[in-house]
Amino acid sequence: MERIVIKGGFPLSGTITIGGAKNSAVALIPAALLADGVCTIKNVPNITDRDALFEIIRLLNCDIKQNDKTIEIDSTKLENVPISEALSVKLRASYYFMGVLLGKYKHVEIYFPGGCNIGTRPIDIHLKGFKALGAKVTKSKHKYTISAEELHGANINLAFASVGATINIMFAAVRAKGTTIINNAAKEVEIINVADFLNKMGAKITGAGTEMITIEGVDHLNGAEIEVIPDRIEAGTYILMGALMGKDLKVEGIVPEHNEALFEKLTEMNVDYKIEGNSVILNKRDDLKPTNVTTEVYPGFPTDLGQPMSVLLTQAKGTSIMEETIWENRIGHYPYLQKMGAKIKLDGLKATIKGKSKLIGTDINATDLRGGAALILAGLIAEGTTSIYDIDYILRGYENIINKLSNVGAKISLEEI
Repeated sequence: MERIVIKGGFPLSGTITIGGAKNSAVALIPAALLADGVCTIKNVPNITDRDALFEIIRLLNCDIKQNDKTIEIDSTKLENVPISEALSVKLRASYYFMGVLLGKYKHVEIYFPGGCNIGTRPIDIHLKGFKALGAKVTKSKHKYTISAEELHGANINLAFASVGATINIMFAAVRAKGTTIINNAAKEVEIINVADFLNKMGAKITGAGTEMITIEGVDHLNGAEIEVIPDRIEAGTYILMGALMGKDLKVEGIVPEHNEALFEKLTEMNVDYKIEGNSVILNKRDDLKPTNVTTEVYPGFPTDLGQPMSVLLTQAKGTSIMEETIWENRIGHYPYLQKMGAKIKLDGLKATIKGKSKLIGTDINATDLRGGAALILAGLIAEGTTSIYDIDYILRGYENIINKLSNVGAKISLEEI
């Protein structure tokens, strides 16, 4: 077992380079199995979610070759065997194999996916989409069996603009007979990345990035090559760190347009930042202004940055409101911020944060991926030493986070306990 230990109060100077987007990579890797050939994916982040997907792909008898951040997946010998619970519970994105294997073989057996406990996260929307395409879904305890004699195009209206459901339905529909339309589709840039990959394979998808996606089914998909887009959530996390402790900290390799909602809030708060091309330079300042933040579906303020953002709000002079509207368990980090000295009052999913608070280092626990990132932010600004436990959550989604922060001056280490 390991923990992250942080000695707070040290400025961050130098350059942090952003890696490939976790939320794209975990969909692009399963997507490669839809092809009847070899696919190459570049800029894949080195995270434990990637490794968990590799385990499933090897179970399905596919070959994986890796050279640094480039992976090559050969699915020509794919065997559509049941995906065990031991593998499926390792990450939420295991559910993408539902759409992929259903789309390619009209049959899939898989256990309920795992991942962070940030809410009930029902997959009902996914399953309703599969049923609309002609599949039958049966559930026995935690195992799903999804089958169809034939998949056919359908007009599907999503009850919620779910990223996972949008991508999963695309996977199932891309080789179905006829045309599928997804209404109220999620609009995240990661969906565009996935659709581009499928189209390079020979799919016919239009409208990705809008609320209506059209998929014209095809009989065959060939091998293709794609590059994972920069991770806007990783970028946002380090940008927030720079707002708190930066001394000419440069965060490079970003797409500024992907984080417009964050930059709007930073401007409201009087954060010292300057965008230069695909980089942003940040400096700490002591006169941060309070603001109100509500998480929304893209292009609104991302739920994945709500928890790290709450730490920045503890350092603003005055009262701020941080409200989560997407996932009901994105509040597990607040008791630990309170333990460190933050003045936070919770009312359901709404937090009233009074600043500026002096944070004191102590022992705390990561409760999920983004909550764990928030606690790293808190440790960087806290007086004394902070020890973070249950860090597997953090390593799931942040590539080389210890090295990246150490290289810009943070006193942070990974310790065996």
